Order: sequence, then C-alpha cells, then structure tokens
Amino acid sequence: MNLRQSILLTCALLATSTTWSQEATIRKTLSERIPQLQNIDEVSKTPIEGIYEIRVNGADIYYTDAHGNYLIQGNLIDTKQKRNLTEERVDKLTAINFETLPFKDAFTIVRGNGKRKLAVFEDPNCGYCKRFEKDLQKVNNVTVYMFLYPILSPDSTEKSKAIWCAKDKTKAWQDWMVRDITPPAASCDSAAIARNVELGHKYKITGTPTLVFLDGSRVPGAMGADQVEKRLN
Repeated sequence: MNLRQSILLTCALLATSTTWSQEATIRKTLSERIPQLQNIDEVSKTPIEGIYEIRVNGADIYYTDAHGNYLIQGNLIDTKQKRNLTEERVDKLTAINFETLPFKDAFTIVRGNGKRKLAVFEDPNCGYCKRFEKDLQKVNNVTVYMFLYPILSPDSTEKSKAIWCAKDKTKAWQDWMVRDITPPAASCDSAAIARNVELGHKYKITGTPTLVFLDGSRVPGAMGADQVEKRLN
C-alpha cells in the first residue's frame, strides 16, 4: 500500500468512526430526553449537512442535528428538484409487494380487459370508500382486488360477512357501496375477513380506503378517477 492509499484509507476510517460516534450520540441523547425514542430503528444522513434522519416504528420519520439537541417533525423538501424527500422515503418504507398479497382473501371486480391491477382495502361503512367506489366506476380496463377491511364498527364486520358470503360478491358490494342496497344476511366461512384485518395491522393500514398499486406504492384515502388512472398508467 502506497502513501496515497494509506491516507485515503485513514480518512475513510476516520469518517466511519465519526459517523458511528454521531449516531451513538444522537441515540443516547434522544433516548434520555424523549422516552418514546428509546428504540430508534435507524439513524442516517440527509442531504443537508449536519441534519440526520431518525426512523422509528418502522416508517415514522423525524430529523435531528448531530447532537440530538433538536427534533424536527415535518417534510424535507428538495426545492431544486421539487421533490418531497420525506414522502418518497415513507413510500419506500411502506411499500407492499403486490404479488405477495393473499388474493384468495379478496374478491375481484374486472372492467374491460382487466389488464391493469389495483388492490383496495375498504370498510363497507366508510363514507369516503363509498365516494371512492362511485368514482372508480369510471376507471376501465382494470382488475380490482377488493379486500374487505372492517375496522370502523361491529356492523362493518356484519356487512362484510354478508357481502363475502353472497352468491355474487361483486354485485352485493356494488349494490351497497354505489346504490345503497343493504346486503341480505348470509353465512359461510368468513375467516378471510379476520385475516384481512390481521394483514392490515401488519402493514399498518389505519384508514380506508387504502389503495395498493402494482409497483408496491400505496395511497391512503379516496382518490378521484383521474388520479387512479394516472397511477395505473
């Protein structure tokens, strides 16, 4: 190893040591001052000199200085590239592998050629879901995998069971969500609904509707048909 290589290696080791030291300082300071931050998942640098990203609870993002003296909650925006770096980071952390979703626990709604794919988690008593379903009628050439996700009330579970056990699930669902026709009571093996709730908890789906696209990205809340089209394309 020549002198130049030795100097470069020494600088790299010093930089690594400094990074570890700063991370340790941040973890120690924040855990002592803010009990909720005792279990930090990851500390990483941001594009801003001296500002670090703190990740907790899987996908909750905060920012701090190198000493943990200040904590910032909010979005980090790259004004030059016009990018919301925090949003991009959260999207990446919360992405769902579409192909691994348990489609046996969903029913499908196919429109047109059905080539495009979309998974949706919805509660039958969710007003935003009803609004979304009416807009979704305008989207063609799509296969929608509908995961019944009753989280609002016990009645949501009962309606979900009635829809899941109907002879024509798609018709029962759309009758209720679009035309306000109450699904008749029915009984069958509805264990899929409980599995959907467990799946939603696993992926921290806290509201309905939640949309999951083929690329793994997900969107919480009702979207208009034009926004769905843009995402699908």
